[in-house]
Amino acid sequence: MVRAKKHLGQHFLTDPEISSNINKALTGFGEYNEVLEVGPGTGALTRFLLEGKYKVSVAEIDQESIAYLHEHFPNLPVYAESFLQFDLHEKFEGRQLAVIGNFPYNISSQIVFKILDNVDLVPEAVGMFQKEVAERIAEKPGSKTYGVTSVLTQAYYDVEYLFTVNEDVFDPPPKVKSGVIRMKRKPMNDFGCDKKLFKQIVKITFNQRRKTIRNSIKSLVSGLEFQHDYLPLRPEQLSVEQFKELAIAVSEKRKAQSPS
Repeated sequence: MVRAKKHLGQHFLTDPEISSNINKALTGFGEYNEVLEVGPGTGALTRFLLEGKYKVSVAEIDQESIAYLHEHFPNLPVYAESFLQFDLHEKFEGRQLAVIGNFPYNISSQIVFKILDNVDLVPEAVGMFQKEVAERIAEKPGSKTYGVTSVLTQAYYDVEYLFTVNEDVFDPPPKVKSGVIRMKRKPMNDFGCDKKLFKQIVKITFNQRRKTIRNSIKSLVSGLEFQHDYLPLRPEQLSVEQFKELAIAVSEKRKAQSPS
């Protein structure tokens, strides 16, 4: 018997139909043929993945779950370590793969950032999150929940909120509803601006989201006579593309005023 452990954020899915729907959300986008499931627990989703066309492996740190998976899925490759510590390039030797899972709530945002760090390897991801986290990742400009995670994820992926999952289909039931999203990678060949500066601007503006962009990026344009249409706005008013435009403008202004 596998007991759900609170410190691992475990809530085991008990409804096969929902597991099936999460599995079906994988589109094969990017023509990958490998899937890594994060936090499989007792294999509620795993069994559906194994019925498909993909080569499946899983990452699990709970020893009881690992023993269960070895017993019930003897041919399944199980990485007994945290996904957050993975070197995906080393483990998968540069191959494309999808990431999927009923993600542990306590590390779900970190899982997204891990995927972003490996965007060149991950053309598609499907995950179940706490509902408000799923909504935040998929949120559009103009909302109070639109923030750093929204912009950085949507800079690299088209994000779609698929469906909501009620509390009563888990053991133990969480205190909140869950939401499933799908992330499909955007074309990789042209990001359009300096990625490091883009990320810096997104983080610094949302960390001071009550300020106008003019005030929050002062440190980035110190000493520059910098003017831009977006400076009077607040960060939640800017789309991903507008943040890119801002990053391009800052970069160009720096180059223009740097000593030759």
